[in-house]
Amino acid sequence: MTWLMVAVVVVAAAGLLRWRRPAWYWLSLGVTFATVRVLVRYASVMDACGLTVPPARWRLALARMTGREVPESRPPRILRLRPTRTGLVLRLKLKPGQDTFDVAAATDRLRHSFGLYGVTSREIRSGVVEVRMTGYDVLKRVQMPARLDTRPMRIPVALREDGSVHYRDYRAVPHGLTLGATESGKSVYQRNLVAGLAPHHVALVGIDCKQGVELFPLARRFSALADNADTALELLEALVTHMEEVYQLIRAEQRISIAVPDAEIAADIWDLPEDIRPVPVVVLVDEVAELALYATKDEERRRDRIITALARLAQLGRASGIYLEICGQRFGSELGKGITMLRAQLTGRTAHRVNDETSANMAFGDIAPDAVLAAIQIPAENRGLAIAGDSTGGWHRIRAPHTSLREAVNICNKHAHRTPDVPALAAFQPATAAVPSAWDRLSKTAPATA
Repeated sequence: MTWLMVAVVVVAAAGLLRWRRPAWYWLSLGVTFATVRVLVRYASVMDACGLTVPPARWRLALARMTGREVPESRPPRILRLRPTRTGLVLRLKLKPGQDTFDVAAATDRLRHSFGLYGVTSREIRSGVVEVRMTGYDVLKRVQMPARLDTRPMRIPVALREDGSVHYRDYRAVPHGLTLGATESGKSVYQRNLVAGLAPHHVALVGIDCKQGVELFPLARRFSALADNADTALELLEALVTHMEEVYQLIRAEQRISIAVPDAEIAADIWDLPEDIRPVPVVVLVDEVAELALYATKDEERRRDRIITALARLAQLGRASGIYLEICGQRFGSELGKGITMLRAQLTGRTAHRVNDETSANMAFGDIAPDAVLAAIQIPAENRGLAIAGDSTGGWHRIRAPHTSLREAVNICNKHAHRTPDVPALAAFQPATAAVPSAWDRLSKTAPATA
């Protein structure tokens, strides 16, 4: 009875741990059970999923000549099985005649057969496929790993459904578009992005036409901020002028001569010596529709100049170190001329929950049609869940860790000393002096006038 009671207590504790703390359960017990289950069932599961090939002809001929049993079909060879903090990584060497699409098509059956939460696959090189298996729902309670890749301009912003970290790499994908309906988690994603950029040597430029309620609390880390369309136009045109000056610097320091090796010839700011390299600039637009809508002729002229400036920055800004991060609820042709041209320059696409299929098509219709269906299936209760894709056609389901506005403000205040002074943006630098509260302003009586 004593051993029976101990076993019942252990099983109950394991069940409670798996329910309340799935990550702890996986690291303590789940990874061992899953590894044994995968190794024991591997051959039969591969055969049942159609991922085996018949034996070679010479093996069949040898079996007939020697009177032995006919050899069984062969599954892909396991090159490596590596446990991780969220699941297992299985690297397979495909047999002749097999294709990576066969493995991708069988991922759902592999998930059921191995008893794991999710399975995804990708090709490492010709004939080698990496199968990533997660032991629990890593997007339910997002916990970023302790060890992250912190290269310059490479920001960890979210966790993917396969347990890997989703990075916003500005040098690989210069410009990005983030779509999402109200209360979809778009603002939290933006806070994570700003908080990730704060420790880096980068100038942050914000355009928040909602009177600055989203970005102005983070003002101590921003080099320039605009809270209305008129100021945004002046700021964007100042950035265009700054871009032209950076190109003149690159031309002056290009070092084109016979004595200079080809690899040292400067073509963008990252090829320049560090002592003269201009600081990179990340421009965050909180709601692009507020810049594109107009009601009068004067507003229409202002809108055309704004969109023209954004399009020029998107087309020419990469080499000068200017990167765009544009957010909005919709980004379609109904916003006027030039919008689709601007959208075509935004390589990175992220879509949170949207209100209709047309909005999802605006993000992925031209690069990853398969991601459109995944974007419109995001439930309203899963705030922060999003689909991320790029021009290669691949996409991932991601979720950013919840970061409150207070946490983002604390991070920006901590790294306020890293805010660079860009002369072209000095006129738009936000005032960070203490402002009296609304209650104090309302409680003070106006001075008497004669």
